[in-house]
Amino acid sequence: MTEPQHTAAARLAQLQWRWKAFDELTSAEVYAMLAARSAVFVIEQNCLYGDIDGLDLEAWHLLAFGATGDAITGTARPPLAGYLRVLLPDADDGDIRIGRVLTTAEFRGIGLGNAMLDRAVANIRKQWPGTPIRLHAQAHLQRFYGAFGFAPVSEIHEEDGIPHVWMRST
Repeated sequence: MTEPQHTAAARLAQLQWRWKAFDELTSAEVYAMLAARSAVFVIEQNCLYGDIDGLDLEAWHLLAFGATGDAITGTARPPLAGYLRVLLPDADDGDIRIGRVLTTAEFRGIGLGNAMLDRAVANIRKQWPGTPIRLHAQAHLQRFYGAFGFAPVSEIHEEDGIPHVWMRST
């Protein structure tokens, strides 16, 4: 069930956005990032895989935090609402790659995915103009990513039991 539009817009407006290279992340931000990735990809999607792959160290990270503390755990820290990472071109791959895109359960249905992609693509275009962007999308999200200029560049294939497709934007 989605929230009324005014409530969703208000929640989006209250988010705290952080765009950082790995070395700029605090230990609390790294913990929140890894905990959310585990909750969404390993637990919710039931995919047993090595999430800590060494790529985070050279990546840029976009984190969106809720404005208030976590009522469930009783902590004063704001909860992580959404996250994605951006891998820069390297000797093996000339494209920038967006990955690990997620919204946490309590922040779904408010348009956070759109806000994250808007912000990520704008940051990438500003910092690395003219560099193509690629992502490995779950196949059912092709229309979502297509709205941001991404088009399929591979056949649909399975990864961890979930249909995926490579998509690219130039």
